[in-house]
Amino acid sequence: MDFSREQLLAYDKAAVLCSRSEKCTSEILEKLKLYGLSVEESLPVINQLKEEKYLDDERFARAYVKDKFRFNHWGKQKIEFMLRAKKISQEILELAFEEIVEDDYSEGLLKLISDKAISVKAKDKYDKRNKLMRFALGRGFESNKVYAIFKELGI
Repeated sequence: MDFSREQLLAYDKAAVLCSRSEKCTSEILEKLKLYGLSVEESLPVINQLKEEKYLDDERFARAYVKDKFRFNHWGKQKIEFMLRAKKISQEILELAFEEIVEDDYSEGLLKLISDKAISVKAKDKYDKRNKLMRFALGRGFESNKVYAIFKELGI
């Protein structure tokens, strides 16, 4: 580790950040930029963090997928969009989505729509269906999955 003083300080701060919660490479690059490092100065710091297992994009993506589905009740499309915004590669995305079991995904969507259907105020059944569809699509669920749940619920 032949770091300059600035790189060493930035490395220490980044290591603390990464040890508190999962971070991806792009988030740490942004932080290093805020700490005053250029991209060229940041790359050795990033490589050292990866080498010491502080930083792992696959581990980050898997945790992100699991948490956003379980706690935020997001669908795959929204999760994928957010991970792409964080510059996560397609290969890592595919591996990360293994965290969602298809049965749990369908059950989660069913519960989400069922719960929302109770509180939706609509003029008629078409209005209710449209509002539920917009809600589910806004959460990032695929339209074909939503239609299947509507059929199951008789909406």
